[in-house]
Amino acid sequence: MLLQNFVVTTDRQGREVIRMREASDGLPPARSKITSPYDLDARRGRKRNLAWNGYKLHISETCDAVAGQPGTSDALPPPNLITNVATTDASVADAAMTEPIHHDLARRGLLPAEHYLDSGYPSADLLVSSHTDFGITLITPILADTSTQAKTPGGYDRTAFTIDYHHNQATCPQGHTNANWIPGHQRGTEVITIGFSATVCRPCPDKARCTTASRRQLTIRPPSVQQAVDHARTEQATKQWQATYAHRAGVEATIAQSIKITDTRHARYHGLPKTRLEHAFKATALNLIRLYAWWTGHTLQPQHTSHLTRLQPTA
Repeated sequence: MLLQNFVVTTDRQGREVIRMREASDGLPPARSKITSPYDLDARRGRKRNLAWNGYKLHISETCDAVAGQPGTSDALPPPNLITNVATTDASVADAAMTEPIHHDLARRGLLPAEHYLDSGYPSADLLVSSHTDFGITLITPILADTSTQAKTPGGYDRTAFTIDYHHNQATCPQGHTNANWIPGHQRGTEVITIGFSATVCRPCPDKARCTTASRRQLTIRPPSVQQAVDHARTEQATKQWQATYAHRAGVEATIAQSIKITDTRHARYHGLPKTRLEHAFKATALNLIRLYAWWTGHTLQPQHTSHLTRLQPTA
């Protein structure tokens, strides 16, 4: 409540002053904004056209079920089971949960060799840290380059430049090298800023394909991160990668099953600890349903069937 109504500033003497928050001070942090008088842990969340007040659930499950030989007792493939559930308030970004989920899986000895993720969960740094820290390869779409050059046909985007990290040198498509190479940070992210000389860029015959400024400037990531991003973007354009990534579609059915059977979108209790426990019980129930169907040889209906459709065989 204090953060929403008051702000701490520094006066001319360097002393901290607490005063009422005004419009010019901006909004309070979303993680601290109380959105319900009944549940003080609930927060406001939004994803595309869906907005809600409460929590966010992250589900991990296996996706390597293989059917047995026809006519045998193991003809039905083993069920895909939920291996982890993580509950946060609705304001927490998906990408912030990727590493905590890996820690949870590692603690129980359930780390996968490959982790199929929605596009909201990865980042350039996670591509590297997931492999080095946990031995996990992230199979996930990486956002495309949104620079003007990348969106312009024939434009000189970053991939058109040859980068030599060992000699701190970048070479443009016309064969000119950079004038400066400056490591630094942008919004807490480690980057390298590369600048070319204006005396080289201005008379360049291909300047229109490269930049509208007086000189070209590139911002790249450290070598391990940048190379991982470049490799991921190249791979995700292949049909083989797209066929492999189709495994992730199975979790959408799990989410739908959790909504229909356990009413996951409605919390029965107030507070994050109780909601987290509720989600763990619901995941356990779904696993038991899947195991029972496998043990008894019944195939679970993968999608919703209306009452009218179920009456058709009888009719």
